[in-house]
Amino acid sequence: MRAAVLQDIRDIRVLDIPEPKPLAEDELIIRVKAVGVCGSDLHSYLEGGTTGPTQVRPFVLGHEFSGVLTPDSARKAGFSADALVAVDPSIPCGHCEWCHRGHTNLCPNVKFLGYAPHNGAMAEFVCVPKSAVHVVPDSIDPAGAAILETLGVAIHAMDLARPRLQETVAVLGCGPVGLLLVQLARLAGSGKIIAIDPVEQRTALACDLGADVACRSFAEVGEATEGRGVDLVIEATDSSHGFEHAARCARIGGRVVLVGIPENNQYVLSGAES
Repeated sequence: MRAAVLQDIRDIRVLDIPEPKPLAEDELIIRVKAVGVCGSDLHSYLEGGTTGPTQVRPFVLGHEFSGVLTPDSARKAGFSADALVAVDPSIPCGHCEWCHRGHTNLCPNVKFLGYAPHNGAMAEFVCVPKSAVHVVPDSIDPAGAAILETLGVAIHAMDLARPRLQETVAVLGCGPVGLLLVQLARLAGSGKIIAIDPVEQRTALACDLGADVACRSFAEVGEATEGRGVDLVIEATDSSHGFEHAARCARIGGRVVLVGIPENNQYVLSGAES
């Protein structure tokens, strides 16, 4: 099958690789229909991973995806052969302290599809356990099903943020996660929502989706709030200055939730050496 293989930093190639085969009774084969490109994929491409520059062992990227089960897998799972499915790429061990606590997202033994050394979905087929497969309604298309993983990230961030009714909120970074956070903040009953991104097209879209104010940088938040700052800042950038910028947006006693992964896996202060 054809797959996009990350061979090394800044070196991705479309190659022929063997099709995956189920190694356990509960594993299913999915024909991939749509794949998103996550910020962590970009970190892997630029740095080798999300923990800073590291050596790359070739693997297939892609963890935001949807697809349909192969006929044999559909029969085995008891699903319709043409059913569209979304997939949770995070496969916890189920045995560690964190899994027993119910915090499977923190499992240190997690197998995460599309993150080295585990192949992901930028390929024709991918093998996953049945527990990771979720049939989606007919109203959701393959691209929409692929972004459900991203929506899960945004929902988890909002769960941690616990927005209060009519609080002012700043979303720092208006990529896909940031745009989802804007919509969730509006649904949560937030007051003024400020979208911050240097790309005007992104902040314009954020305003279409529920933001009240568009800012090109964190420095404009003071003017938008008459010097007060906002109650809640949700940072969703890849900037190594993201934490500092988020803190500067917050009012005295405000809250900051970090969602983005900084460049080189480091936060630095303006003017400080990395």
